[in-house]
Amino acid sequence: MKVTETKIPGVLIIDPDVHGDHRGYFMETYNKAKYKELGIDVEFVQDNMSFSAQKGTLRGLHWQNDPMAQSKLVSCTRGSVIDVAVDIRKGSPTYGEWVSVELSEENKRQFFIPQGFAHGFLTLSDNVEFRYKVDNFYSKEHDRGIRYDDPTVNVDWGSLLNGIDPVLSDKDKNGLVLTEADCNFIYKGDNK
Repeated sequence: MKVTETKIPGVLIIDPDVHGDHRGYFMETYNKAKYKELGIDVEFVQDNMSFSAQKGTLRGLHWQNDPMAQSKLVSCTRGSVIDVAVDIRKGSPTYGEWVSVELSEENKRQFFIPQGFAHGFLTLSDNVEFRYKVDNFYSKEHDRGIRYDDPTVNVDWGSLLNGIDPVLSDKDKNGLVLTEADCNFIYKGDNK
């Protein structure tokens, strides 16, 4: 398994080992002991899957506030997406910065996003299946988000959208910007 650190400590790109032959392939999508060796020492409690029928669907940028914050291990098992993590930990040296990675059924990559980050993705194809493991249960009371086009965060969706309007939920259309958002994460050092 290959792990690539991003410019934001704790946010990791993972290329699992894929064993293929004339029948197809096999890969471990998660192994607690191996992932702990990578520094991913969380107890995942829920697996989620979303389906997006249309290219250009944009979901995010979302998080859950403490005490229901979630780390996420995400992957795209059908189609392709650009996945984004934004550091929203107040006091962090990378506060408001973002990193992205392409996830697809072809590259089989995973993206680990620790607690304290907003998360979102843009579908690059039709009929996208997106899966994620989380280390805390969903809580509507703690669910938060910011606009995908927040000018203070400035995620570069434009070149990816190629001039088309993204397909958004009402929640995502009407989100706040980071400076106005109810976010209770405080930076406590890397990987915390």
